[in-house]
Amino acid sequence: MIKSIEEINGMREAGKLAAEVLDMVTDFVKPGISTGELDKICHDYIVEEQKAVPANVGYRGFEKTLCTSLNQVICHGIPDDKRFLKNGDILNIDVTVIKDGWHGDTSKMFLVGKTEAHNERLVSITQECLYKGIKAVMPGAKLGDVGHAIQEHAEKNHYSVVEEYCGHGIGKVYHDEPQILHYGTPNTGLEIKEGMCFTIEPMINLGTKFTKKLSDGWTVETKDGRNSAQWEHTILVTKKGSEVLTKRSDENF
Repeated sequence: MIKSIEEINGMREAGKLAAEVLDMVTDFVKPGISTGELDKICHDYIVEEQKAVPANVGYRGFEKTLCTSLNQVICHGIPDDKRFLKNGDILNIDVTVIKDGWHGDTSKMFLVGKTEAHNERLVSITQECLYKGIKAVMPGAKLGDVGHAIQEHAEKNHYSVVEEYCGHGIGKVYHDEPQILHYGTPNTGLEIKEGMCFTIEPMINLGTKFTKKLSDGWTVETKDGRNSAQWEHTILVTKKGSEVLTKRSDENF
């Protein structure tokens, strides 16, 4: 669970590559493109430019490079050549890159064309939830502190936190212990220690927290059909706080 300096360097490289994929694909996210086309663009970039491995391909039977979760889809949306983006959509692109055995896992929300104010606000507050969760990470804190920081900010803004899906430990194993819940009670749960690596990836709903899984076995939607947003970073716990291994070029920490 605790990473050595050499292992951390491997995680840094994988995280940097994952962030680069989201930076690269940003200019392609616009009305008229299909989620399947976005998937191919990212797959080819990872394989041909980064000389890395798209972790999702073949993972538990998943066939695509990205998870593309559109509007009311909470997570694990499957890219489709017939599903075209339209003006006003909100889209989460979730990508994981493997480099030399190490995983970098991250996701970003995209506003497609002109977006309604309530959707913009949901996306913005969800990103703030992620950042508040990251800020709570430090040696000696508890995982409940991280979940509480996220939950408090979401509920203060009249949103709900998805409880069935969570962040996770990460390294050479894609989804490892511990589970990182996005809700919780301060000073409860596992103690956070320097050298841990895990993802924080709050899923915040405009309506209720309840979910439903579609018949494809992957896609998870809000039960009430209202929109959902998610942002994700891979985090390293440092001596004084945390390092965001998947920081993008548009972020300042």
